[in-house]
Amino acid sequence: MKKALIIAPHLDDEALGCGGTIAALSADGTEVRVCFVAHRIYEHTYDAAKMQVELAHAEAARETLGYSRFDFLDLPDERLDTAIQEIIIPLEKIVDSFKPELVFSPFPGDNNQDHRAVAAAASVVLRPSHATFVEKWLFYETPSCTEQTPNTGNAVFAPTAYFNVSKYFDAKLDAVACYETEARAYPNPRSPEGLRALAMKRGIEAGMELAEAFIPARMKLFKGKTCPTS
Repeated sequence: MKKALIIAPHLDDEALGCGGTIAALSADGTEVRVCFVAHRIYEHTYDAAKMQVELAHAEAARETLGYSRFDFLDLPDERLDTAIQEIIIPLEKIVDSFKPELVFSPFPGDNNQDHRAVAAAASVVLRPSHATFVEKWLFYETPSCTEQTPNTGNAVFAPTAYFNVSKYFDAKLDAVACYETEARAYPNPRSPEGLRALAMKRGIEAGMELAEAFIPARMKLFKGKTCPTS
């Protein structure tokens, strides 16, 4: 893949959900770009000075993972589900200008309402009649959000695609650590121990040492003249 886009509801979701994959793709020469949708609020209150600190953390994480750039939509945290159109319009502009072949977006069944809203917006922006250049679209899991959803059937994250991140897992942990204000201690799922335990579990599922897991939303299996959608 020449271009990959990670759609992240919040600053740190990119590292938590697919930090190892981002590092691996970037090291392999793929141009990786991240779109952060929402700003961060603290105790349900926005603080501009603290937000600048979070953006500095995101930049440090970007350098750690080695990807090219990020975009920041600066939409209201904890309120994305009130106006999904506000996500669709700027996200569509980024997708149309960047034209990624590979896209990662949050799991639609996450326990976080902002994650569900971003997933819904992505499903509109990435509709096959519009984003014809997207060849692979995958849902990622976000530790502390995805597994917290009550088991109601369609909200269960059941991955069938795995990316070997054994060589890049330390970079993932370092990127997550850049977000100092979001650090959590074990047994929180986003703690270093929790992240390693999840990577080990996903690796076991696919015969790898450490892995990040995904659910394919849409994949084109053929290219060129043999592809009926080309």
